[in-house]
Parts: sequence; structure tokens; C-alpha cells
Amino acid sequence: MSFPAQRPRRLRTSPAMRRLTAETSLEARHLILPAFVREGLSEPNPITSMPGVVQHTRDTLKAAAAEAAELGLGGIMLFGIPEQRDAVGSAGMDPQGVLNQAISDVRAEVGDDLIVMSDVCLDEFTDHGHCGVLDDAGRVDNDATLEIYAEMAVQQAAAGAHVLGPSGMMDGQVAVIRQALDAAGWTDTVVLAYAAKYASAFYGPFREAVDSQLKGDRRTYQMDAANRREAVREVELDLAEGADMVMVKPAMSYLDILSDVAALSDVPVSAYQISGEYAMIEAAAANGWIDRRAAITESVLGIRRAGADTVLTYAATELAGWLTEGK
Repeated sequence: MSFPAQRPRRLRTSPAMRRLTAETSLEARHLILPAFVREGLSEPNPITSMPGVVQHTRDTLKAAAAEAAELGLGGIMLFGIPEQRDAVGSAGMDPQGVLNQAISDVRAEVGDDLIVMSDVCLDEFTDHGHCGVLDDAGRVDNDATLEIYAEMAVQQAAAGAHVLGPSGMMDGQVAVIRQALDAAGWTDTVVLAYAAKYASAFYGPFREAVDSQLKGDRRTYQMDAANRREAVREVELDLAEGADMVMVKPAMSYLDILSDVAALSDVPVSAYQISGEYAMIEAAAANGWIDRRAAITESVLGIRRAGADTVLTYAATELAGWLTEGK
């Protein structure tokens, strides 16, 4: 009989051997927790389509941030939900608005022990739910939106955000935000560009999370799921405009895009395991079809393996706890 000369299974014989030969690591510092704070709440409000995730009060958000810092997470990404919305998203520019207050609260709670990130976009703040202001024909006005993003960015930096995440996919948004920050003296504030953000069917639960008022869709400014080369172009433009970090969103259905971006980027790369991706795992686990802990861990490890330096995931805190248990 002829036996195989090569036996890759030798490197899989025990947990210790697999740990020794693992090519990709997963640590708490690789994880970023997206978190929602809603104006006017007296207690956390569960998000039904995202089990385990809530709209926070100001106090519970501070507690969540403190826990994230204690666990050694890489950061927390904040989204605000105002009580009042209008056509231009005024609440997003208000220094006393829900998001800017939340940034100040969290920064006061964690200082520099946790990177405080904030979403620079209008969709949570507009009464039409789009990521920018609309022109007379009802289309998103790219350049008018950029002016608002610049003001939002300066206000968020002043509130204490370490990192700003422009997520609206407006052309030129990184350059305008960088210029505004530098002109206002916020030269150390980091810009994490949502560089390749796709119009995805998997955003559904996020709509509930931010009480979205969206009418229509965002396909005229978010990327088409069919396109791969275009993502490279978008990332290269954001890098040229001064992005300090770049992001691919969603993550799990776009691992090829993530791999492409990681190969070309000379700055850190993030990927966002979005609400629908998280919800699918939760739903399957609730039905007993998959092992929840194993599936969450594997899914995030897969995103890391594809090239993400950091991963935004709603399971960040829980996963960090598991990783700590495993040490």
C-alpha cells in the first residue's frame, strides 16, 4: 500500500497544536462595539430584530463603554437617535444634541482607555432618512451635504471623539472633513472612512435600531452589490483625500472586497459585521440550528482572516468576554 507522504493533519492533533499553528488571531483589541443612544429614554429599549442589543440611555451607554474599556475592546462606535428630526438633520450639528452629548459622556467615562468613535452621517437625524440633504427634485445633494458633514465633524471632535466615521458615501467627504478638522485645530482627530459601503439587504435591523424614517432607498450613493473593482477606486480616492483608516461594509457578504482592500491599503482596515448579519446568527441559534458562541466566533475570525485589522460587531463585548475566559 502507498501512504501519503504529506500529512497536514499533524498540525491539527490537539488544541495546543492548533493554537501554535493558527495563522489568524482574534483578540479583544480587534473588536469595536457599535452602540445606540436614544434621546429621552429613561431605561434601555430592546431592539427586537437584534436580540441582546438595545437603544441606550445616557447612563447605560456610559456603563457599556466602561465595560468595553475594562474588557480591552479596541473602540466603541456611537450612533445617536434624536427626538426631533428635520430635513437637514439639525440635531446632528447641535453641540447639545443626543450624539454630541453621548460622545462627551463616554469620553468623560473612559478617557483615553477606549477609543471613542462617532458616526458622521445624517440618516439618523433627517425626517426623510437619507444620508444627506435633498434638492428640489428629491435627490441627495452631494455638495450641500458635505458642508453639513464638515460642521458635524468639528462638533463631534469638540465633544471628544477620537475617531470620526463618515458613513454617507458622499463623494469628497473625507477631504472636506479633514480640511474642516485641521482648520478648527483638530489635527489629531482620526478619520475612519466608510470607503466601500454597499447598498445591502442586510441593513434591515439597523433601521429599527435608529428608528429610520427612510423613504425610498440609498442606491444612488451606496455601492452596487455587483461591483468589485469600483471598491478599489473608492478606497484609493479616500486614501488620497487623507483617510487614516478605511472600512468595508457589510463584512460577511463582501469578504472578497475586504481582501482586495486589505491588499492595497497602507492604513488600517476595518470591516462592519452589520445588523442583518448579526441577526441571522441570532435567529439560527435561537432555533437550535447552530451553536451560537461557535458561530459568532467563527464569523468574526473569518472577517479577520479576510484582512480586517478591526471588526465592528454587535457581539463585541460578549465575544471579548469569551476570549478572556479562554486565556
